[in-house]
Amino acid sequence: MIDFTENDLQQLNSKGISREKVLDQIETFKEGIPFVDLEKAAVVGEGISRFSDEEQRALVEYFEANRESLALLKFVPASGAASRMFKAMFNFLDAYHPKEESLSDYIERTNDKAVKQFVDGMENLPFHNLIMGRILVDGTSKGEIAHQFVKEMLTEEGLNYGFYPKGLLPFHTYNNSATPFEEHLKEAALYAKTNGKANLHFTISEQHDAMFKAEEASASPRIAEVTKTDFKVSYSNQKPATDTLAVTLDNTPFRNSDGSILFRPGGHGALIENLNDEDADIIFIKNIDNVVIDANLEDVANSKKMLAGLLLKVQAETFEKAKHLDKGNLAADEVQEIKEFLEQQLNVRFSTNYTDLEQDNKIAVLKEKLNRPIRICGMVKNEGEPGGGPFFIKDQEGNTSLQIIESAQIDMNNSEQVAILKNSTHFNPVDLVCAVRNYKGEKFDLLNFVDTKQGFITGKTKEGKELKALELPGLWNGAMAFWNTIFVEVPLVTFNPVKTVNDLLKPSHQA
Repeated sequence: MIDFTENDLQQLNSKGISREKVLDQIETFKEGIPFVDLEKAAVVGEGISRFSDEEQRALVEYFEANRESLALLKFVPASGAASRMFKAMFNFLDAYHPKEESLSDYIERTNDKAVKQFVDGMENLPFHNLIMGRILVDGTSKGEIAHQFVKEMLTEEGLNYGFYPKGLLPFHTYNNSATPFEEHLKEAALYAKTNGKANLHFTISEQHDAMFKAEEASASPRIAEVTKTDFKVSYSNQKPATDTLAVTLDNTPFRNSDGSILFRPGGHGALIENLNDEDADIIFIKNIDNVVIDANLEDVANSKKMLAGLLLKVQAETFEKAKHLDKGNLAADEVQEIKEFLEQQLNVRFSTNYTDLEQDNKIAVLKEKLNRPIRICGMVKNEGEPGGGPFFIKDQEGNTSLQIIESAQIDMNNSEQVAILKNSTHFNPVDLVCAVRNYKGEKFDLLNFVDTKQGFITGKTKEGKELKALELPGLWNGAMAFWNTIFVEVPLVTFNPVKTVNDLLKPSHQA
């Protein structure tokens, strides 16, 4: 048992974290989090739907015919700082000394492919002209120019991009440079607008509040005029109550040098709380760094509308079945029909003992499985990009469900599990369209549909001491584990993440 001091209890109270929650997290550290049990990869025809061009057009038309009566929201997780995006460049700044060796000698010596790609493509970066206008380049070598460029790009004395929120960096160059924030506004005007208004919600870090509001004040009127859209933008921060405990290697709370307990941000899974605070008929979810140039906007918008059209169709049938169940007096064939709908349309799997249940118990199971949030998840063909993927998994009770699984959740020492992973054909670009209300119009409490056993335990260090950290189940992983899920193949053009600065050199980011 942990003896909490008076200071500990005050600390917990200030963060809104209960003593019981801390004890539960300690138990999680002690027990460990088991790897998921992959049954098979979801593929087209079994777990992933693929629609013909004609079918896609029909779904887009269905969405267009219904959108004006709907409350739409674009939800953008935007909390990330850009520091990881510039990791290789920070290393270059420390490791390369232009007065001591040429750039070509440095690249040959270190085989630093990221720096070579960066320098070779530097002129195509959206902030190239801005930086070149701020540094002294007369009579200097290529290495000195590159070093000055990176220093101006990253450091506090320069543009400080290394500590910017990713959503406010220049990503694309038109007449002016455009940030991801601005590009999300353009997208929202195409598929998240009703009656001339588009609602967007960005989850951001508290220290970036003023920066985002300044960008909104600058970008929103410009995009509003071009797109004839009235943008309503709201923001939230990750809640302190979702921070997770860090422990020592013997599973006792890790303490800072001042004696306080160390808590760490719980990862993007904490944002299920922020999502739960929002209410709309349809919520589009897409990461801040996944934006496209203007030339590809229409293709992306049509893909989103297609997913939303499918969601509306499936939801209408789900609501009809849920109403029917609530009325009662169903014949056995009607019960069977609802079960088949859940299996065929919503990928729901039933336990082996379902057939042995009495009629009333079968109906109770069907009600429980029908009355869940629904998510349509776009999936792109696997072309070697990192990220999670779509799989059928088995839980500890032997129940099968369709999930988005990250590689960190898979036992890489289990050859059978690795074989299933290697057989996967698609991966998750974080392209979700969600419905969060029941047929009565009541909003689901999304916290009731989280699988708390799908988090991660990782090893970290602080002040030279080893610790264990707990990451909450990911927003589109365990945080949505008990949603009804449909995976749909979407075109690769919808997936344009910027994980490193060199991704901005890809043709898909060259406007």
